[in-house]
Amino acid sequence: MERVLSGIRPTGKMHLGNYFGAAINWVNMQDEYECFFPIVDWHALTTRYEDISTLSQDVWDLILDLLSIGIDPEKSALFIQSLSPDHAELHILLSMITPISWLERNPTLKDMVRNLDIRESINYGLLGYPVLMTADILLYKATVVPVGADQIPHLELAREIARRFNYLYGEVFPEPQPKLTEGAIFPGIDGRKMSKSYNNYIGVTEEPESVKEKVMATVTDPQKIRLKDKGHPEVCNIFAFHKFFTKELDVVEKECRNGDRGCVACKNELYNNLINYFAPIREKRNYLQAHLDLVKEIVRNGQEKARKVSSATIQEVREHMGMSYGFRSI
Repeated sequence: MERVLSGIRPTGKMHLGNYFGAAINWVNMQDEYECFFPIVDWHALTTRYEDISTLSQDVWDLILDLLSIGIDPEKSALFIQSLSPDHAELHILLSMITPISWLERNPTLKDMVRNLDIRESINYGLLGYPVLMTADILLYKATVVPVGADQIPHLELAREIARRFNYLYGEVFPEPQPKLTEGAIFPGIDGRKMSKSYNNYIGVTEEPESVKEKVMATVTDPQKIRLKDKGHPEVCNIFAFHKFFTKELDVVEKECRNGDRGCVACKNELYNNLINYFAPIREKRNYLQAHLDLVKEIVRNGQEKARKVSSATIQEVREHMGMSYGFRSI
């Protein structure tokens, strides 16, 4: 099997955008690849270092959600980045060979500087996070990294760093290849992209009462005011949701366009379909929440599986860089 690594930032419970945009792809990869899924909590600190009040809870919420949607600990290693010092060591070693100019051309950093005017407050961690991301990938000699098209530049930097290391010290790292994923862009209840930052999200395991409240508040076709008004599904958020949860989509579209379906009825049908879709996931999460010792054992096993690979890589890196000093381990 080829090896996949995909790091996941802990931002709290998973919402529909996370699920359909990326997480469902990770679940589907498990039978085809050897998968490593670290919760990259150090990456979270690059932008939220001032408020760590919910960081621990966010990590465990994400772990519970990933296990609930189908990440299988028998097939994949699910673990926490900061509990493995090998990530930090390789990050330090790679930072020694990475030119600052490579980091300054990072398109994500440029966008943040331009849009948020943060040039004077960029911290070292934010500037250097691509090196840490590279360490996450190369530490497990991952050959495949699932990415969206907008993330290709990030992975190309990781490939450049791998090439530079191999040129300087000898072949150690394979160059990771991108696996373009068909991640869906899921709309928020206000029409913008679904995001916790906009507070326009619906959680995968959110309580039904809260889900219904949000569904009923979702913006619809502004031109369809009365029941008999002809609708325009292509501009309606509720119809965009129906695409993921409703089998008879053609019926919904036809009735909306003909003015035979009202928005309230459309929202009620969506709510019922959405709740039924995620019912097994909510049930599994409730079970795991009530058995946290089992969850911690899963993470502990994932850490051990990951550490066996990462420690071997670090030893090899040290030897190639002339830093083993005659020891295999200490």
